[in-house]
Amino acid sequence: MDFLKDIFTNRKLILQLGKNDFKNRFANTSLGTIWGFLAPFIFMIMYVIVFQFIFVTPGPQGAPYVVWFMPGMAMWMCLNDGIIGASNSIRGYSYLVKKVVFPVDVIPVISLIANAFVALFLFLIATVTCIAFGFIPNVLQLLYIIVAAYAFIISFTRFTAAVATLVPDFSNLLGILMQLFFWFTPVVWNLTQIVAHQTITRVIKCSPFTYLVTGLRDAFMQSDIGNIVTQSHGLYTIIFWVITAVVFLWGNYIFKKSKKDFADVL
Repeated sequence: MDFLKDIFTNRKLILQLGKNDFKNRFANTSLGTIWGFLAPFIFMIMYVIVFQFIFVTPGPQGAPYVVWFMPGMAMWMCLNDGIIGASNSIRGYSYLVKKVVFPVDVIPVISLIANAFVALFLFLIATVTCIAFGFIPNVLQLLYIIVAAYAFIISFTRFTAAVATLVPDFSNLLGILMQLFFWFTPVVWNLTQIVAHQTITRVIKCSPFTYLVTGLRDAFMQSDIGNIVTQSHGLYTIIFWVITAVVFLWGNYIFKKSKKDFADVL
């Protein structure tokens, strides 16, 4: 496929532009790129303080709340920042579209690389925290879920990047939708809380966001209870990859059909 071929052919350039993108975001600050890691880290810690020490919220099966919470929130921040950033990337890199012969298809991947530095840092913090509490991750599941997350983000943003470029208002709508997805995804609440509502539970488990958040969390919790990666003989894994493949094919079609108009609207 042309898209994957462009990524492979321009992989060194994409990586370099991604690094530059991340550095340029904080170029005018004293602490520089440290702000990129500090802000999301403090955001996660505040959630932990509120729920762990103020509301005294216990984690599932008696685990500390911080062990349950941090992997899920790290995955959500990876998804949210990756999707929002990649969706708005073509407008951010309008000079590459209008003035330079450049494979426009890979521009969202550049933004994804820039956001990946913070995401991987948060995954590392979550891992260190869980190990400190005696929860050793399943390394294979951990790596699998991270790969699956970026596969989904790339697939999803093939569509959203095209629409956000042609229709600027879509970026605002996408921000609202991601907030809704946040509350409908078990990031700060547990799937066991709605286990009595079986139909709703199944629908939520079919969501790619739920699959990824729960999958990363279960890599540390090592429990089959609510583990949608392995339960039901991989049913939810099949559903996730079918959705990801369909979204990619559809988004790729929309992107290819729309990119000829990008230069005119930028």
